Amino acid sequence: MPLCARPLGGTPARDKVGRQQEPDPERPDVNEKPVQGFGGLWNISFGFFGIQIGFALQNANMSRIFQTLGGSLDDLSYLWVAAPLTGLLVQPIIGHYSDRTWNRFGRRRPYFLAGAVLAALALFVMPEAKVLWFAALTLWVLDASINVSMEPFRAFVGDMLRKDQHSAGYALQTVFIGAGAVVGSIFPFVLAHLGVAETAISGVPDTVRYSFWSGGAALLLAVLWTVGNTREYSPEQMAGFGERDASEDVAHPMRALAARSFGRSIAWIVAGAAILVAVPTLALQKEVYLLGGLLIAFGAASAVAIRRARQGDTTSALGLIVGDFSAMPPVMKRLALVQFFSWSALFIMWIYSTPVVAQYAFGSSDPTSAAYNAGGDWVGVLFAVYNGVAALVALLILPRLAARIGKVRTHIACLLCGALAFASVFVIRYPNWLILSEIGVGIAWASILAMPYAILASSLPQAKLGIYMGLFNVFIVIPQLLVATVMGSVLKAFFPTEPIWTMAFAAVVMALAALAMLRVGEAGAD
Repeated sequence: MPLCARPLGGTPARDKVGRQQEPDPERPDVNEKPVQGFGGLWNISFGFFGIQIGFALQNANMSRIFQTLGGSLDDLSYLWVAAPLTGLLVQPIIGHYSDRTWNRFGRRRPYFLAGAVLAALALFVMPEAKVLWFAALTLWVLDASINVSMEPFRAFVGDMLRKDQHSAGYALQTVFIGAGAVVGSIFPFVLAHLGVAETAISGVPDTVRYSFWSGGAALLLAVLWTVGNTREYSPEQMAGFGERDASEDVAHPMRALAARSFGRSIAWIVAGAAILVAVPTLALQKEVYLLGGLLIAFGAASAVAIRRARQGDTTSALGLIVGDFSAMPPVMKRLALVQFFSWSALFIMWIYSTPVVAQYAFGSSDPTSAAYNAGGDWVGVLFAVYNGVAALVALLILPRLAARIGKVRTHIACLLCGALAFASVFVIRYPNWLILSEIGVGIAWASILAMPYAILASSLPQAKLGIYMGLFNVFIVIPQLLVATVMGSVLKAFFPTEPIWTMAFAAVVMALAALAMLRVGEAGAD
């Protein structure tokens, strides 16, 4: 049944499970979105539960799969580069087009349904990889598909909810993210304790294989639940709510773009060229070439967009994306630096937790050993812990704490908890004690998933939720790309056999994220 509008001052009709029913065509006076009950909030965000199961399986197991198939420790960041690169390219594009899509399937739903189908197929195929290059290629497909589904879900909350329900919507979305991550992270560990083989002579262990297959099915079913139990507002309904369609303002970013000089574009190209020259000069790893190439590509793309804008082109997708990037709201720009640091720390954790825990808590750096694989399974448990903590914190603590001390101070406090948690990994050597570290990570993770979006909710124009959510995620992807391209070179040059130093890096950059939050004033955030 669809979710729809209610008459002004009335109570929305609901079916037996709390889903709101079709609008009354005889009531054209509707001018605000309905207040969603718990059933409506659940239906809107439940698909994220399945998406996060797939994302958690990827995060907790891809390093093990790569190493099992012959990837070395210092190659991990290179192999992981597919994930941030696909997000960097996919999310703004999907956001741009989802803002401008309307057909009988809706605006956002066609995108996250298509992404879910492709992601499920990738999860089914991944465990059958027999060679390293095929696993890396499948990761690329998997991450691109997850990004196609994930980006519209952020905008979907804003589309379907009134502004006074944004915090509740994003908080429940965080709960589903945490719950899905718990299920995805702990599944191999549970299967191992049920007697499923956790070692393999060639290929991935059965614990991982069955987990990926189950995760693919769960992802698809969860997204189908949201698709089948929600109905998006039409452009006419959105106009009735006083929220303009994006097509009414497409010329604005192009006008701003036409007024820009080519200086910044040239600067990006020069910076990228300098990185390309530095790779052989400083003996950096070859994946850093990718970073330089991306900077050159962005500079060239922005120059092309400026040229088209000056020629009067108001419909170019490239120009509109670049123009919207240049016209980001001030609060979004300040939060970008916070995202840069906090997600750098998270990506370090996702890449290096398995080798760190296996080597320092289980005493093995051999990916084919039982001890190493036991360490990999324990990482799944630890990831489940921090995601479970995040779900509880988002549900029970964050809204109350933000109401008492403000969103900005809440985020600062949570980020500092994360920094201390990463620092503690540097000294803890007992597997069970690492659970304490993950509690701190979970507190930070809950805030990272909820507070920035709650802060942005009132500053983003409704008509451009998709593109701005996609562009905001660029500041999640860029630090991941930097970690994937640079961290391997740092690890190889300074501590090739001591991956635990990566956790020290994570602690420092998470603390820098907390400091960067000081630039986001409460007046602009609340």
